[in-house]
Amino acid sequence: YILEECQNLNIPVILGVSEGAAKYMGGFNTITGMVKGLLKDLNITIPVCIHIDHGSSFEVCKKAIDAGFTSVMIDASRYELKENIKITKEVVDYAHERGVSVEAEVGHIGGTEDNHTSQETNATLEDCLTLYNSTKIDSIAPALGSVHGFYKGEPNLDFATMKIINDNLPIPLVLHGGTGIPNEKIEKAIKNGISKININTDLQ
Repeated sequence: YILEECQNLNIPVILGVSEGAAKYMGGFNTITGMVKGLLKDLNITIPVCIHIDHGSSFEVCKKAIDAGFTSVMIDASRYELKENIKITKEVVDYAHERGVSVEAEVGHIGGTEDNHTSQETNATLEDCLTLYNSTKIDSIAPALGSVHGFYKGEPNLDFATMKIINDNLPIPLVLHGGTGIPNEKIEKAIKNGISKININTDLQ
């Protein structure tokens, strides 16, 4: 349905799958095979990106890339920044040699993703700049008040820091935890630099 609707609208689409969901779907090779089959059978001509969300390690991202994923997110945000940079740089070096884009996370986005629960710790401009300059990632997901899963109360996004980060980084910003954020806050986030919004729980 998503591919057909995007084809009708003539807009590119990013098909994202989490590391945990990939296991339930049979693995990375199965996913890329299924998507390639759909593109052919449905006569899809728009650009389609296959993206892994929250890859937990270099090894996981490598498997996805080798299976044909065109974009990966390495999430090493649970580590200190120095270790986050080390792991992310390893993924970037492997991915960029193969024409694959890399997203990374800084700070801690709250909630539960793939059975991993974390408390929120908002990103800073300094950490975002350090991560980007040290790794040359293609996009960044700074933790700025969004959470994975359902919100308890009203989402409290830090739009001021979002704008500052966007004004100082030459790469797109990603907003995780799109489910449950009211439309007016989604629109405000886009105005403050968000280029990609992840929606998972709503679709499930």
